[in-house]
Amino acid sequence: MFETWAKREIIAAMRLLIRLGVLVTVLSAGSFIVAQATADRIGPITSALRVGQFDKALQLLQSELQLSPKNTQLWTLRGIAFSGKGDKREALGAFRHALENSPDYLPALEGAAQIEYENGGKDAVALLQHILQRSPNDPTSHAMLAVLAYRRGDCAAAVPHFERSGSVLESQPGALQAYGDCLVHLEDTEKAILVFSRALAQSNSDAGVRCRLASVQLMAQHSKDAIATLQPLLQENVTDANVLDLAASAYEADGNTPEAVRLLRQAILSDPHNISLYLDFTNVSLDHQSFAVGVDMINAGLRAEPKAAALYVARGVLYVQLAQYDKAEDDFEAADSLDPRQSMGSAAEGLAAVQENDPERALATVRSKLVKRPNDPFLLYLQADILTQRGPDPSSLEFREAMVSAKKAISLRPSLAAARDVLAKLYLQAGQNEAALGQCRKALSSDPKDQTALYHLIQALRKSGQTNDIPDLLKRLADLRMEGTKKEAEHNRYKLVEEKTPPLEQQRP
Repeated sequence: MFETWAKREIIAAMRLLIRLGVLVTVLSAGSFIVAQATADRIGPITSALRVGQFDKALQLLQSELQLSPKNTQLWTLRGIAFSGKGDKREALGAFRHALENSPDYLPALEGAAQIEYENGGKDAVALLQHILQRSPNDPTSHAMLAVLAYRRGDCAAAVPHFERSGSVLESQPGALQAYGDCLVHLEDTEKAILVFSRALAQSNSDAGVRCRLASVQLMAQHSKDAIATLQPLLQENVTDANVLDLAASAYEADGNTPEAVRLLRQAILSDPHNISLYLDFTNVSLDHQSFAVGVDMINAGLRAEPKAAALYVARGVLYVQLAQYDKAEDDFEAADSLDPRQSMGSAAEGLAAVQENDPERALATVRSKLVKRPNDPFLLYLQADILTQRGPDPSSLEFREAMVSAKKAISLRPSLAAARDVLAKLYLQAGQNEAALGQCRKALSSDPKDQTALYHLIQALRKSGQTNDIPDLLKRLADLRMEGTKKEAEHNRYKLVEEKTPPLEQQRP
């Protein structure tokens, strides 16, 4: 009889905390059993909790804990009281104290898990997994584990927990969108469409969810569905350039190029400094062999963003199609001068993580690592690349250091095409064109799609007077750029509308 009463009292207290949005927990069938005398004393505590009198509850609990210092139920109620006051540190301490006495006590496990989850604590996953050992079908624990996995980028681990979240997922728009994001990253677009459709049904006016759904429909080649999804936004005369760009992609995929061009122009007018819009217009121009129109649009883009290396590359590609090879070379050279790392698809991706736009610190970091690993080919390549990007004079010590570092990297790993790209650039700067040609050809034998090596090969041939093969090489480079930009556009289309998924608004229903 008391056990039923005790369950009812604590459940009532916890329902109070649901309304406060502080803590939700559910008692298991094996609630902690205490004597009738203790039950009589617990009644005033739970009554105080029900009406939000947390300080009074804590005062009552203090005397009770002096009498029963190992009472798991009392420590759990103390945790609930501190949660109600917003004191998570004391609440977590109380819940953990309860778990020291009864490690499997569900109310304390759930209270501690909730706080660790909200604080991003390292123990949240272990606590939630412990709950699932006791209650394998608990949808809220599955939902929280799913969101935690999503936050750390582990969609493969997140999706099974999302699938077992049941109605909790339906009540959490942020979690539902995170589920859809993960399905996209795992390339399960058809299922992602169903999930985002559910999310849109929850919040029909949410433009972000609508764009997410449309972009996934476009990925799955359901262009007509994407157009239909976007119609409410287009009918509102939306001025968001990303929405207009997405709609343009949908119309182009559906074969309605005039509407796609109209929307792209509208997007560019709305956001004239958005480089990706000009690149999308270039792709449409290339697909429909409207090269001169594409050049005109890129010219407009360069007036708005005169230092955008990507726009010079795009115009160079268009000039190749127009057989204006000198202009194409000039644009590729301008792009390489403005941004040598990005313009020609440099393979130095690892450097971006090290550099963080601080080459001095990057160089110091690489050199400190080389002290411990002097024969690491990738570190040697990074050192050569950073030094090269500083533009040292061929007669300088830095230039010679870069040359030595690149050569050593290649000797240790001949297949490291990125190091050959750096060495080819150094040879070009030093006027050693034949040596540059050799490095470019070896790099291309390792990676036929190495755009940097191909660009340096064109430069070396031009400087050595061997111009017969340059038009064909420019066409090859243009084709690689077209392929790369289209893949990048497809990859980024979803990212244009992807927003940071909000956390679960209310964790335990």
